[in-house]
Amino acid sequence: MDEAERKALGFTARRSVLGDAHVDRAIANTTDFTAEFQDLITRYAWGEIWTRPGIDHTTRRLMVLSTMIALNREEEFMMHVRAAVTHGVSRDLIKEVILQAAIYCGVPAANSAFHAAGRVFAQIDGAAD
Repeated sequence: MDEAERKALGFTARRSVLGDAHVDRAIANTTDFTAEFQDLITRYAWGEIWTRPGIDHTTRRLMVLSTMIALNREEEFMMHVRAAVTHGVSRDLIKEVILQAAIYCGVPAANSAFHAAGRVFAQIDGAAD
């Protein structure tokens, strides 16, 4: 696979996981300064890793949530909570990930994650009204 094919595959995976609106915003907000980073994550995070057959997307989503909790990356965590719920991951399963993280990442990290996930759920529920 050449880099252009990997990038095209990456955009397909990225749109599938995060949604067209998110990807369109990321593209629109790309600057000369961030263009190479956007290219890198599209080709490698999305075109190389998310497209590998060894782990299904639900498991990858849960792994990302755990990683974002461990790294205290609230904005990314919230983005991936929204994407997970949109693609059928239950709130109960997300809760289990956060509880698991409480033991391995610490109670403060899990507490923050519960608050952040609650904000996403509230936004989703408000949008559904």
